[in-house]
Amino acid sequence: MAREKALQPSFVQDVFHVGVYKRSQGKLTRQVTFAAIAVAVLLGCWQLKAYLASVAENGGTQFLVPGLLVAAGLWLAYRAVNFPKFADFLISVDGELAKVSWPTRLEVVRSTIVVIFVIFMLAGLLFAFDFLWKLIFSTLGIVG
Repeated sequence: MAREKALQPSFVQDVFHVGVYKRSQGKLTRQVTFAAIAVAVLLGCWQLKAYLASVAENGGTQFLVPGLLVAAGLWLAYRAVNFPKFADFLISVDGELAKVSWPTRLEVVRSTIVVIFVIFMLAGLLFAFDFLWKLIFSTLGIVG
């Protein structure tokens, strides 16, 4: 048991590992997840750069700190999609998505029409109830 635990890589080793875990499995799901994390990192660093430009007197700081954070954030995003537990989760998500039966375009259009119709019917019903209660309360003198 102790020997098995000694053979498992530590968190720090996982962070600095360069290889891709189970390279051919869950490729699209991993790429989309990496892209989402990368966009969040890039937008955050862009906002940080704008903030530092407004408060910092030194022009180098506004580019150096966000640049280092972009590099670190993109590396951690790359490693996050290759951590064994998270990668296995993304691989299973990809497998489940392959099992989904997606609706046809006609089914989507019909369902959308039904939803819009029901929303307008409920809005009309709520308007009628509101109008009725307002009429009752104004007749009784409760609301002026």
